[in-house]
Parts: sequence; structure tokens; C-alpha cells
Amino acid sequence: MATHEHDHDHDHDHDEREELSEAEARAEVERLVRKEVALSQIRQYGDPVLRMRAGEVETFDEALPELTDRMLELMHDADGAGLAANQIGILRRIFVCTLEGEDRVFVNPVVTPVGRDVESEIEGCLSLASVRVPVERAAKVTIEAHDAHGAPFSLELEGHPARVVQHEVDHLDGKLMLDRADPESRREALGILRPRLVLS
Repeated sequence: MATHEHDHDHDHDHDEREELSEAEARAEVERLVRKEVALSQIRQYGDPVLRMRAGEVETFDEALPELTDRMLELMHDADGAGLAANQIGILRRIFVCTLEGEDRVFVNPVVTPVGRDVESEIEGCLSLASVRVPVERAAKVTIEAHDAHGAPFSLELEGHPARVVQHEVDHLDGKLMLDRADPESRREALGILRPRLVLS
């Protein structure tokens, strides 16, 4: 009897694992659908708004936190680390990102390199499809900004967080990571992007 009960338990565990994997599969499909929907709302390479400089935010009204909440949701759904307002067609100096697991909002950000150290790492961008290029950036920066309610703050960042905020501030200035890539990487990236541009 004990052996039979054990076999029954084993079968039950197997069924649970099957159910769990089906649930995981459904969750993954839902995640991919959300990602596709989010990416469809994010401006892609070739859209002229990505080359325009965003204007300063002068009024901190109740619509601003609503906008930044929407941006954070889009960023997460698209599996991004950051999202600038002009990537959704809004020419205001706002970006959102996740820094060390915490969602942050930056309004009217000003980035200043600290020291002369630079680092080169591979970057991707929600507006540049699957393109990845090495980009050299300041290893350490300070950033001064306001939150969505107008409260000023400043941070000193290094490594990946410093890279994320520099990438997003570039967006607000109408610059793309391609502009900072070496000529060969840029050529390869454009070889991927231009055919997509023609097809779209």
C-alpha cells in the first residue's frame, strides 16, 4: 500500500507541475502581448520626434504624475530600463527609469559627469528594435532633477545607473545611442534599421 500511495503522490506532483507549466506558459504569452502593445505605443527609429529636443516642464500639475505613471507602466510592459517622454511623442523634459530595483521619475534633468573616467558597454533602446551597440559614457555622474510633484533632488550615480540616465537625457536632447557608437557599429545597426524603415 505504501508504494501505491507513493506512486499516487508522484502522479499528483506530476499533474501539479503540468498545471504550473501551463499557467507559466499563459503568463508568458500575456507578458509578450503586453510587450507588443507597449512597443506599438513607443516611437521607433525614423520618427522625427526622436530627433527633436524636448522643452522644459514649467507647470507641475496633477496631469504630470498621471503621465509618469503611464510611462512607467509602458516601460515595464516593454521590458525596458528607461523611457523618455519624446519616445511616446511628448516633447517635455521627462524620463522614467528603474535604478537598482526602484522606479524613478526625472523632470527637467541635468546630468554632469564626475571625473574623466569613461566606460564602454553594449546598449539597447526601446526605439531601436533589436539593435545593440557599444556606447562610451561617463562612468560617474551627478543628476539634478525634480520629481513628478515638483520636489527637487540630486543623485550621484555610477556604473549602470549612470549609463541609464545619460541614455535617457540624450533622448530628451534628440540624440540616439547610434550617435555615440563607433562608425562600424553604427553602420551595422543602420543595416538592420533601414530595411525595417522601408518596410514600415
